Amino acid sequence: MAKNSVNGKVVLITGAARGIGAGLAERLAAQGAKVALVGIEAKEQQAVADKIGPSAHAWEADVTSWDDLERATAGVVEHFGGIDIVIANAGIATSGFVRSVDPAAFEKVIEVDLLGVWRTFRVTLPHVIDRKGYLLAISSLAAITHAPGMANYAAAKAGVEAFCNSFRAEVAHLGVKVGVAHPTWIRTDLVESADKHPVFGKLRTGMPGLLGKTYPLSVALDHLQAGVNKRARTVHVPRWVGGLKLIRAFLPPIIEIGAKSRIKKADAAALMDIKERGAYESSVTGQAGRAATAPNLKG
Repeated sequence: MAKNSVNGKVVLITGAARGIGAGLAERLAAQGAKVALVGIEAKEQQAVADKIGPSAHAWEADVTSWDDLERATAGVVEHFGGIDIVIANAGIATSGFVRSVDPAAFEKVIEVDLLGVWRTFRVTLPHVIDRKGYLLAISSLAAITHAPGMANYAAAKAGVEAFCNSFRAEVAHLGVKVGVAHPTWIRTDLVESADKHPVFGKLRTGMPGLLGKTYPLSVALDHLQAGVNKRARTVHVPRWVGGLKLIRAFLPPIIEIGAKSRIKKADAAALMDIKERGAYESSVTGQAGRAATAPNLKG
């Protein structure tokens, strides 16, 4: 067995009901891993576990809940005997400008996408230390390129990158490796849902060149699977995303110039959309986002 193979390892993946989480679970299980699926979409997640077979098991848990994560982690350890690898993949997004987006929806993104990573890693860390394992957080291209209409998502994903960079140095002496992944736009439920938004979908798909290109899920899974197997420090999906880090200081003014001609019209359209559909429907994107925010916003 190769030194960094996942064969026989226990891999805990959050947000495993669909997209990247579900795809990685299937691929790593095919390599011989035992996969623990953790998330809030119990029915969909169980379907993924059933498809994989005996090497997979699902636990319902909200990554924003300490109690849920403690309970799920204990269940994983009891069922599989420990945890070697944790992939903090759970994430949601909203569509909206800071001045008009629903405040609760805005803050829920930061709670799930940033605090959810911290809580997932904190709760599972003792078990990963025991096995000198690996923790991988799924950040985003948005951590590097900060587009209008995505202030909360960009802030959360940039926070994830910074968190991992600090955290990595803290646990290196314990034999634990920490990685952070930066996928660009991948054809998942989250991105497809966002692209259907009558205002912000046009802003997203109108980004120039590679910045606006959407890649198939298989591209992300290829890079992420390889990164997990290598216990990579960084995973860029695709590799050109890493190149942007070299010029990130120049990106904000470039983005501002590119957006200048479109924001005034989009701002007015966003206000009209909220008036017609309501703040909740205008803000939330993706099935996971709806599941995460509905109890708080739809009452």
